[in-house]
Amino acid sequence: MFRKLLGTLPPYLTLFGAILTILIPWLLYKASQKLHQYGDPPWKNEGSGQERD
Repeated sequence: MFRKLLGTLPPYLTLFGAILTILIPWLLYKASQKLHQYGDPPWKNEGSGQERD
């Protein structure tokens, strides 16, 4: 049964690529949020209407 389960899993490179397609955009999004949090001028942060974490 264990071998049958392992046979249905994708190869490691495919699984690794699928994880990277989720992880890379999420990390870029988080880095962009941090850069905006520390780098935007005060006048832009006050009136933007966006909530910050």
